[in-house]
Amino acid sequence: MPKRALVALLTLSCVPALSACGQEEPDLVAGKQLFVERCGSCHVLNRAATKGNSGPNLDAAFSQSVADGMGRDAIEGVIEDQIKDPRRGSMMPADLVKGDDVSDVSAYVARSVARGGEDEGVLADAVKKAGGGEVIAAKDGKLVIPADPGGQLAYVSSKATAPAGPIDIESPNESAVPHNIVIDAFGPTGKGAVVQDGGVSKISGTVKAGETYSFYCSVPGHRAAGMEGELTVE
Repeated sequence: MPKRALVALLTLSCVPALSACGQEEPDLVAGKQLFVERCGSCHVLNRAATKGNSGPNLDAAFSQSVADGMGRDAIEGVIEDQIKDPRRGSMMPADLVKGDDVSDVSAYVARSVARGGEDEGVLADAVKKAGGGEVIAAKDGKLVIPADPGGQLAYVSSKATAPAGPIDIESPNESAVPHNIVIDAFGPTGKGAVVQDGGVSKISGTVKAGETYSFYCSVPGHRAAGMEGELTVE
């Protein structure tokens, strides 16, 4: 057994006593929300519907451990240890989450990894589905397609419409995950700057009636994870 897993297991031996003294149970809803916002752009976790590909696929990473009978509490301890002390050379930044948030995220991930089906009850509604918003319509020659504010690899909607003619397109990004917007058919003016933390990626071009234009994020891995959509010209 890896050293960290062993340390986590030894630590977990104290959990029942602590719980008996009144330690609060982890907040799974908060854990899911934080995971999607802070970790989803890097990791696949099917139950959270995240598709990041710059870090390990968490379902795959723990599937053998689950098959071998490793308990969810033990997995939670391993995850918590990794969050608190990222291994040297890891892409995971230190202090990604802190305090009780570490327990919340660890508990949600441990409950969810390598498990089929979908979240139910309050967990099913904890995070708004990425890219599932209403069709966004251009107005007065301007179209605004925000990136998902929660950090998911998606725009708030994957569908937009506009009348024919010149158009300016903006993609505000309130999250800490870097994104931009691109429409290849616009040529040199069709690739916006990569922005984050309130920045706005901007492009411009001319659209033709009856045509459909693909827009996407060009940050490596983001389009492959589903950050794209279609602009239909009426």
